[in-house]
Amino acid sequence: MAGNSQRRGAVRKGSSKKGAVVGSGGNRRQGLEGRGPTPKATDRPYHPAAKRAAAAARRDAKRPGATAAGRSRSSARAVGEETVYGRNSVVEALRAGVPAKTLYVSSRVEADDRVREILRLALNQGLPLIETTAVELDNLSDRGIHQGVLITVGEYVYAEPADLIDAALESNRPGLVVALDGVTDTRNLGAIIRSAGAFGAHGVVVPERRSAGVNAAAWKTSAGAAARVPVARATNLVRALREFQQAGFFVVGLAGDGNQLVGDLDVADGPVVLVAGAEGKGLSRLVRDTCDVVAAIPITSSVESLNASVAASLALYEVARARG
Repeated sequence: MAGNSQRRGAVRKGSSKKGAVVGSGGNRRQGLEGRGPTPKATDRPYHPAAKRAAAAARRDAKRPGATAAGRSRSSARAVGEETVYGRNSVVEALRAGVPAKTLYVSSRVEADDRVREILRLALNQGLPLIETTAVELDNLSDRGIHQGVLITVGEYVYAEPADLIDAALESNRPGLVVALDGVTDTRNLGAIIRSAGAFGAHGVVVPERRSAGVNAAAWKTSAGAAARVPVARATNLVRALREFQQAGFFVVGLAGDGNQLVGDLDVADGPVVLVAGAEGKGLSRLVRDTCDVVAAIPITSSVESLNASVAASLALYEVARARG
């Protein structure tokens, strides 16, 4: 009957799960706390990825000249350095006077005429020579076809647009500068630097963004002119062009639909900035609006536009011809 405590099962035993229990006193509090993000697979010793990484490190440590970290000393490259590799490319770069920093040669390279000339030029220029393995050259060239030789080139130091204005004012001839708007091919930049040097320009201006920079490929294409012709980098090309205008330069844009021909420029005998745009796109709207004159190079065939380096070279020639 109800309320009869003598009835079997009417009273809960102390060991029942629902009965009162003693608290842990916070001893299990740490077990409820989070343990942070899951470590990377390579950081977990028993994970297959970590085992593969450890095996690769042991293999690297067995190579000749390896450091304690497992990487060869010869494969270390300073930040900002560029590489030129391949026998033809290296010999042409050294002939052109590219400011190389180090020459790497495979210990098993076949010494043909080009390799012998590379070694001779490097000796004359006082380049440090490092004899290394083909595997390390693969690493330095990012698996490129190096043919057993490679040179490193230091990071290029850009001038300021104001430096070109000062150089023009200090010279005994009218200023001549080439500005590039959206030219992203480094070989085009190198060719333009070479033409600027050939026609006595005071320098080249490139935008800081969306533009080719002076790297090893540009050095090589310039045939050494990058060592003589300063390249200035402008944070804002339109602002830089206005600075040239304030200094007395006429800014001449190059476009197929220009209102006069490059050969008929009546401002060629004064300080001039020639602005070349990217092939196909041409000059951007803001840059075109900033130009004092937009000149065209006559084309008689069905080709839509000239290569940027060709257009700049032709314009430089016409300015030089007008100046006599």
